[in-house]
Amino acid sequence: MVIRGAIKLLRNQEIKIFIILLASVGIIGTVVCFIIDNMAGMAAFLALFLMIIISLGFTKWRYLQIEKLSQYLKRIAGGEYDLDIRDNYEGELSILKSEIYKVTVTLSEQAELLKKDKVFLANSISDISHQLKTPITSMFVMTDLISDESLPQNKRIEFTKNIRSQLERLQWLVTSLLKLSKIDAGAIDFKKEQVNVKELIHKATEHLLIPMEIKEQTLEISGDEHAKFIGDFNWSAEAVANIIKNCIEHTPRGGRIVVNFNEAPVYTMITISDNGVGIDNRDLPYIFNRFYKGTNAANDSIGIGLAMAKSIVESQGGVIAAISEKDRGTQFTIKIYRSIV
Repeated sequence: MVIRGAIKLLRNQEIKIFIILLASVGIIGTVVCFIIDNMAGMAAFLALFLMIIISLGFTKWRYLQIEKLSQYLKRIAGGEYDLDIRDNYEGELSILKSEIYKVTVTLSEQAELLKKDKVFLANSISDISHQLKTPITSMFVMTDLISDESLPQNKRIEFTKNIRSQLERLQWLVTSLLKLSKIDAGAIDFKKEQVNVKELIHKATEHLLIPMEIKEQTLEISGDEHAKFIGDFNWSAEAVANIIKNCIEHTPRGGRIVVNFNEAPVYTMITISDNGVGIDNRDLPYIFNRFYKGTNAANDSIGIGLAMAKSIVESQGGVIAAISEKDRGTQFTIKIYRSIV
C-alpha cells in the first residue's frame, strides 16, 4: 500500500523533480562527508534518508488534502452548497479552504437568487397569460357574434367598439411590459437633466383631463413653481401619470385629486392624494407589485401601472410610498434625492 502510494506520488512531474533535486544535493553532500570522514558520511546518509522519507510523507499529506479539496469542489459543482470545509488552523491550505468556502457561500446565494428569478418568471408568465386570456376570449366571442348576418347594426357597432377597446388594452399591456422589462434589464439610459416639477405635473396630467371631466372630478395642483430635480422628464412624467390614473380609477364621481410639490435641501417631494375609496390595509404592502390587484381594484385593472411608477422612480434614485385610510382616500409620496441622483 505504501509502495503503491509512493509510485502514485512519483507520477506527479513536480514531485519527481523535487525528489531528484533533493536526492542529488543529498548524495553530493554525503560523498563529500565520506571523503572527509566515514562517520560523518554515515551520519549524512542517514540524515538524507530521513529527509527523503519526511518529504515524501509531508508531500503525500498535502497531496491528499488537495485531493479532498478537489472532491469538495466537485460536490459544490453538483449543488451541495451546505458543505463547510473550514478549519481553525494556520497555513496556506487553511486559507485556501476559507477562500473556497467564501466562494461556496457566494454561489449558494446566487443559486438562491436564480431560483427566485425562475419562480418570479414562471409567475409573471402565468400572470401575463391570465391578463391576455380574458380580452382575447372576449374578442373571439364578439367576433363570432359580428359574423352573424342577422345581427342588428347598432349591436355590430357596439361589439366593434368593444373589440377596439380590448385591442387598446392589449396594446397598453404589451407596451408597458416591454418598458418594465427594459427598466429591469437596465437597458434604459435615464437622462440626468434639470426637471421643473410644475411642468412635469402638467405634462403628466394633460391626457388625463378628459377622464377626470367625464367623472366630474377636480384636480388641484399647488407647490413651489421653482421646484426641480435632476432626472428624466418624460419617464418621470409617465410615473406620475400612472399614479394619478390610479387615483382617478379609485375616486368616485365628483371626487378630488390633489397634487402638491416642494423642494427641500435633501430631496424634491411630490405628493398625490385623493378622497376615494382608499386601499385596504391587507393590500397596502403589495400595491406596487406587478399584476397585484387589491380588493377595490376595477374589473379591467391590470395591476401594472403602480409597479412601473415604482421602477421608474427607484431607477432615478428615488423612493415611492403610499398611505391610505379606507373610505377616506390615499396619498402617494415620491421623493427624488439630490445626494443619489
